[in-house]
Amino acid sequence: MSADEAAATTLADHRYREIDRAEWSRLAADMPQPLSETEVVQIRGLGDRLDMAEVAQVYAPLSRLLSLYAEATKRLGADTADFLREDDTTTPFIVGVAGSVAVGKSTIARLLRELTSRWPGTPRVELVTTDGFLYPNAELERRGLMERKGFPESYDRRGLIDFLTEVKSGAAEVRAPFYSHMRYDIVPDAHVTVRRPDIVIVEGLNVLQPPPTPNDVAVSDLFDFSIYVDADSENITQWYVDRFLALRRAAFSNPNSFFNVFAELSDEESVERALHFWNTINLPNLEENVLPTKHRATLVLQKGMNHAVERVLLRKL
Repeated sequence: MSADEAAATTLADHRYREIDRAEWSRLAADMPQPLSETEVVQIRGLGDRLDMAEVAQVYAPLSRLLSLYAEATKRLGADTADFLREDDTTTPFIVGVAGSVAVGKSTIARLLRELTSRWPGTPRVELVTTDGFLYPNAELERRGLMERKGFPESYDRRGLIDFLTEVKSGAAEVRAPFYSHMRYDIVPDAHVTVRRPDIVIVEGLNVLQPPPTPNDVAVSDLFDFSIYVDADSENITQWYVDRFLALRRAAFSNPNSFFNVFAELSDEESVERALHFWNTINLPNLEENVLPTKHRATLVLQKGMNHAVERVLLRKL
């Protein structure tokens, strides 16, 4: 048994229900297919293999489970307000999605946004990525952190916490910085605006990080439910290389893409460069900072080699 498998077994044995793919997919038997094939293709990220079967068998049940948690949280808020003889000021239900670079968490976050927005009552759902809270490249350069972009210290953690606190407090309008993957940087004067949503999905590498000091606040303290997307590091390595090559190919048709700097590399040189980035930045960040937060999640999706979810771990209540 590998170290990853041993860690997963420990999680399942002590804090989580372990549900294999076959058992989990049976929960979808009476659920309608919520999305069309065209919508699934539009949601799917580079290198991902999301298909109609995966949506129906894995993510439709997950969406239903999220709705149960959201409804229960809303009821508890109303009952507490009634007990305290206060007006019911229901706050947004916040879902965190964490996991490695290239593991597919962005696709899952987009998919959950579409699925949750189709619940009865058509709730207002917003998706925020923590990329917007990376320090601008100029600031990373000033701090000597460009080679640690994506590590916890490269983010404006306090800005993210303040943003979520305002959202949670019911502010009429809250703005987050906007990050362009094409420019590989924060875009000055561009923002993502959130206006009193029912549900907020927050996606990012480090959203399950513990607080830096015992008296500080963790981003995850503001979550009502959290998901960790897990896979063996060998598989993620291959997915990362495949995605790097796909981004490089796409750069040929977009002169503004950051990946144009790699356009003149051969395929072999591109693989070598991708592995360099993975082994010196992304893998150390995964092992040191991201993977150790898995046990903080409410639910863990464990993917196999083909990106399909093979097992679900759900934290016991």
